[in-house]
Amino acid sequence: MSPRLSTVILPVRRWHEGGRDQWVRAEQLGFHTAYTYDHLSWRAFREGPWFGAVPTLTAAAGATERLRLGTLVTSPNFRHPVTLAKELITLDDVSGGRVTLGIGAGGNGFDATALGQEPWSPRERADRFAEFVPLLDTLLTEGAVSSQGTFYSAVEARNIPGCVQRPRLPFAVAATGPRGLRLAARHGQAWVTTGDPKLFEEGTPEQSLEALRGQVGRLEAACAEIGREVGPMEKILLTGFTPERNTMLESVDAFVDFAGRHLELGFTELVIHAPIPDSDFAADESVFEKIAIEASAQLNG
Repeated sequence: MSPRLSTVILPVRRWHEGGRDQWVRAEQLGFHTAYTYDHLSWRAFREGPWFGAVPTLTAAAGATERLRLGTLVTSPNFRHPVTLAKELITLDDVSGGRVTLGIGAGGNGFDATALGQEPWSPRERADRFAEFVPLLDTLLTEGAVSSQGTFYSAVEARNIPGCVQRPRLPFAVAATGPRGLRLAARHGQAWVTTGDPKLFEEGTPEQSLEALRGQVGRLEAACAEIGREVGPMEKILLTGFTPERNTMLESVDAFVDFAGRHLELGFTELVIHAPIPDSDFAADESVFEKIAIEASAQLNG
C-alpha cells in the first residue's frame, strides 16, 4: 500500500480565530487524515486554551469534504463506551463516513484524576482497556446492546442507525505491550505507536528504529496467534516522540530521510504535528507545508 502522510492539529485555537483555518488548510495540503488529541488538558498546554475533541472534529467535518478525521487517541480515562459510541456514530454520520477512532489505554496525565478518581495502576488501566474496546466494538456494530462488565456495562443501549462506515468506523489501537497488541490484533483496523518512550530523551535514532522493529514484530506475533494476516493492517507512527523529534521537520530532505527509514519497517502512515509556536511542536510553518506537498509526492513516487 502507498505510504500516507497525516497530521495532528492540537485543539488550542478558538474556532473563529484560526482553528477552522487549520483543518481547511490540512485538506488543501493533501494530508490523508487530520487527527486531534482527545484530552481534557495536556501537559504544558494545561494553563491555556484546550477544546474538546469530538465537537472540534464535528466542526471540522462541516468545514472539509475529503479529509479523514480522527482522534489520537481516545482513552477510558474520562470516557464510557455507551456515551462514546453515540458520539462516534453521530460524528461518522456528520462527516459522511470519514472518521477513524484512535484509541489507547490512557496514562497518568491530568485526565486520570479530573473526574475525582484516584489514578489507576498500569494493571487496572490495562484491565479497563481490555473491557472498553470490545464493548465499544459491539456498541458500534449492533443496534441494541446489553452487557455487564467489571468496569463498564450497557443496558439496552440503542445505537440506531449505526455507523455510515460498515460494519463500523475503523479503530486504530495504540499499544506496545502484549495485552494491548492482542487487542489491536483482534479489534484494530490499524495499529498506532509513538516509539519507545524510554528513548525519547537519551536514545539514538538507531536505538529507536530497533525498538520500533521489535514492536512491529510483536504485533505480527499477536496477529499470528489469532490467524490474522498482519500485512493489510495499517501501521501508524505518531511522530514527535522519537530522538529525531527536533530535526525531522527542519527540511523536506530531513523528513524524507526519516520517513524512508520508518516506512522500511512496515509503517503505512506517518503523522506529523501541525506547528504550534513556543511549544514542543514549534516548527517553521512554510517548511511544514513544503513537507506536506513535496515529501508526500516523493514518498509515493
